[in-house]
Amino acid sequence: MIDEIKAQLDSHQKVMESVKGELAPKIAAVADLLVDALGNGKKLLVMGNGGSAADAQHFAAEIVGRFKMERRGLPAIALTTDTSILTAIGNDYGFEQIFRRQIEALACEGDVVVGISTSGTSKNVHGALLLADQVGCRTIGLLGKDGGTIREIVDVDLTVSCDDTPRVQEGHITIIHIICDLLEKRLFG
Repeated sequence: MIDEIKAQLDSHQKVMESVKGELAPKIAAVADLLVDALGNGKKLLVMGNGGSAADAQHFAAEIVGRFKMERRGLPAIALTTDTSILTAIGNDYGFEQIFRRQIEALACEGDVVVGISTSGTSKNVHGALLLADQVGCRTIGLLGKDGGTIREIVDVDLTVSCDDTPRVQEGHITIIHIICDLLEKRLFG
């Protein structure tokens, strides 16, 4: 059992080294996008399925509440939280529309929309990001594996290049925390 624990921690460390080596400039670019948008009265909209839905909620919570710094709240919405909206849209329009319909209702030009998908191929995230682009939002993909189809349609892709979903999720939450830290320091530090 100890060897398995060490192997998993080694795998985690390898992914973090990859994130550090490959994604640092893109993480900085996303932080810049968010500083500009949130500093100018725009909002963050975040979405994902399953564990990525939880990450979307976590991201929005850090922005609205706080990460480390006492500061005013900033506008962010996780599109994964309202069960009445999700089930109404899912029932009336289909699961693939649950995020797209919310983008249609909530997104404004200049907002930042983040789609989280460990596969990079979530159809409901893909469709919502396409619409967000049409609305004039900046789009970001927090992705896994090779980035899938979503990588091709976003302004900035943060692809954790790994096939192991738990390691991808660990990369995603680390990236989210780094972005929140940079954002707070730039806007309020």
